[in-house]
Amino acid sequence: MSLFDLTGKNAVVMGGGGGIGRALAKGFIENGAKVLLADIAEEPLKAAAADIGAACGVDVPYKVTNATNEAEVEALVAFAVEKLGKITILLNAQGFNKKFDALDFDMDAFRAMLDANITSLMMTSKYFGRHFKENGYGKIISLSSVRGRIATKGNGNAAYCATKGAVDMLTKALASEYGPFGVTVNAIGPNIVPTPAMVDIFKMRAKENNVTVEEYIKMQGAGIPMRRIGSAEDLIGTAVFLASAASDYMTGCTLYPDGGLTAIG
Repeated sequence: MSLFDLTGKNAVVMGGGGGIGRALAKGFIENGAKVLLADIAEEPLKAAAADIGAACGVDVPYKVTNATNEAEVEALVAFAVEKLGKITILLNAQGFNKKFDALDFDMDAFRAMLDANITSLMMTSKYFGRHFKENGYGKIISLSSVRGRIATKGNGNAAYCATKGAVDMLTKALASEYGPFGVTVNAIGPNIVPTPAMVDIFKMRAKENNVTVEEYIKMQGAGIPMRRIGSAEDLIGTAVFLASAASDYMTGCTLYPDGGLTAIG
């Protein structure tokens, strides 16, 4: 069996209705895993399940879940086990970004980002962690960002940088606690990735720079060693590695499929 083969593995993908969650869920299935999607919004979640199912020729179950609600997360674990059997992989791809200058930051938005970007990860890691401990094995993979390591030059990302830095430290803390149970905890830190959730941000930044969205995306890529920004598909290899036996002795790490940005940042 290949070290990277996910046959026999069952994964729950939080944020499965989003661009990155959808791509990584498809990548897991293409490498042999069974996947259940969860997200807070039903329409994109339902569409993602249908699209992935059609592309891969499999049934993709899903459950609408507010990952900041303890009762809903606990219910999700039971539902996932009922649908798939023993769960071995948890992918935390939930969260969002709202941009405000720090001097004028909307504190309700700041608290909402803390809840969605970090509290929800603790919540899912708590309940799926219990399941993994019972089974003596599990993989927790969380979406961080290069912005957990290096800040942006422009304004607006105080909350995003803070929450992604917290993801990195939560990853380390959970790796320390969960290691004795046979559970690995790692994170993926991409650079900016064009997804449907980023459309409004791209439009805003393009307008600020008096360029088209396409020109703005090229501008963003120009300063990266690989000379382009990444795609959700660029993250699949890293996610499959962290979900597979190939990474069984790696824990507490954040890996950066970022085109080299952190090498020069």
